[in-house]
Amino acid sequence: MISNQILQNTISGLKEITRCDLSITDRDGKVIVSTEQSMIGKVIDNIPNFVSSQAEGQILKNYNYFKVFDNNVVEYVVAAKSEYGESYKIAQVAAFQLKSLIMAYKERYDKENFIKNLLLDNLLLVDIYSRAEKLNIENKVPRVVYLIQTDIEENTDILDLTKSVFDIREQDFLTLIDEKNIILVRELDENDSRDEIEKVARDLNAALTEKLGADVYISLGTIVNNLKNISLSYKEAKMAMEVGKIFNIEGKIINYQYLGVVRLIYQLPTSLCKIFITEVLHGFSTEQLDQELITTVAKFFENNLNVSETSRQLYIHRNTLVYRLDKIQKMTGLDLRIFDDAVIFKVALMVLQYMDYKEKYIY
Repeated sequence: MISNQILQNTISGLKEITRCDLSITDRDGKVIVSTEQSMIGKVIDNIPNFVSSQAEGQILKNYNYFKVFDNNVVEYVVAAKSEYGESYKIAQVAAFQLKSLIMAYKERYDKENFIKNLLLDNLLLVDIYSRAEKLNIENKVPRVVYLIQTDIEENTDILDLTKSVFDIREQDFLTLIDEKNIILVRELDENDSRDEIEKVARDLNAALTEKLGADVYISLGTIVNNLKNISLSYKEAKMAMEVGKIFNIEGKIINYQYLGVVRLIYQLPTSLCKIFITEVLHGFSTEQLDQELITTVAKFFENNLNVSETSRQLYIHRNTLVYRLDKIQKMTGLDLRIFDDAVIFKVALMVLQYMDYKEKYIY
C-alpha cells in the first residue's frame, strides 16, 4: 500500500534523529528498505516464526524486532540496530510511526476509492451521503473535474509525476483511470472565477508538458455543488476531450462550457446526421473541396463573412474570392455570403467531421 520510497524516507529520517540503523521487512522476512544498503533484498530467516508468534517484539543478535499491525494482521516487521542500547525503544517508535502511516494511507485510499466510485456512478444516493460523512468529505462544496491525458508511450507513473509537479491540496482528489489518463477533482472557493479555474488547467498543462516532453491535453467539466453531481462534471470533461479530437479544436485546454454547437452534434445519432447531410447538401462530400477552398472557407468564417478582409488576409483579389465562393455555391447550393446559408454549411461541415470519426473509430 505504502510505496518503498515513502518507507525509505521514513526510516532515513528516523536514523538522522536516533543514529540507529533501521530495516523494514515483509511478513516473509525479506528486507524491503533499510538504512544499511547491504541489507536490502536479504531474507531474515527467523521473521516468519516471529510473525506467527504471540510476541509483539523480539531481540535477536544485535537487532530488536517489532511487528507493525494493520487490522490485527502483521503488515511489516521493523528491525532496529543501535550501538547505544536504545534500539528497543527506537524499534517501538518506528513501528508506531509505520502504523500511523498505514492508517493515513488507508484513509486516503478509502477517500480516493469513494471519489472514483462517484465518478463512475457506482454508488446509491443514500450511500454517497453516509460514506462522505464517515470519510469527513464535505457534500455541498463547489468542485470541478479535470481530465488529464498524455500521448507518452513509455512506462511513466503519470500519477506520481503529477503530484510532484503540481500542488495537489488535501481537499483535492487525484486518481488514475489508465496509464495515460488521470482525473483531478478540485475543490473551489466560492469566488473562483472561470479564468482562475482554467488557470489551474494551464499551469498543470505547462508543468507536465515540460516534465514529460510530450503533448498533454486537459479537459474540464462544469462546476457542481453537490457530491452526487461529480459524475456529471466527469462525463462533461470526458465528452470535451473526445469532442476536441473529433473537431480539431485548437489548444491543449478544452472547456466543456465553450464547446457550443459541437456538443449538440456529438450527441446526434448517425442516422439523423446522414438524413441532414442528404437533405441539405444533396450528396456533397468534403472530398470535393481542395486545400485552397478549405483554406478560403476557414478564413471567410474567421472574418465573419467579410469578403474584403478575407481577400486581404489571403493575399488574393476580391474577384478571386468571389469566384471561389461561387464555386462552393455550385457544389452545395449554399451561398456563403448569406448568413443563414453560411450557418448551415458550417454545421454541415462539423456533422461530416463527426460522421467520419464515427466510421473510422467506432464501427
